[in-house]
Amino acid sequence: MTKRNVIREKSFNFALEIISLNQKLVKQNEFVISRQLLKSGTSIGANIEEAGAAQSRRDFISKMAIASKEARETKYWLRLLKHSDLLKFNASGYLKEIDEIVKILTAIVKTSQQADKR
Repeated sequence: MTKRNVIREKSFNFALEIISLNQKLVKQNEFVISRQLLKSGTSIGANIEEAGAAQSRRDFISKMAIASKEARETKYWLRLLKHSDLLKFNASGYLKEIDEIVKILTAIVKTSQQADKR
């Protein structure tokens, strides 16, 4: 039986939500921020997947740190959409999910860095 990987599942499902949101934003003629959001929001999971095939602990830490940075960038674009007057947008569910992803990734990076120092 394969062990469940919560961050992989969360990041994949979040990427699917971001793809759907991007399509809605494009239909509302919002192209610039939607593109940035699509890139950063789907990059989180891609980097987590790469971390799964890391060649070393440091490589793993590096990939997870990049995923964390992409998650924080995604949060920025979501906040920008929420607070701008570009369109009507309810970001609360997306922001809650990205906050959870950031917390998990931060914990993974910190724990891995501590283990690497031993």
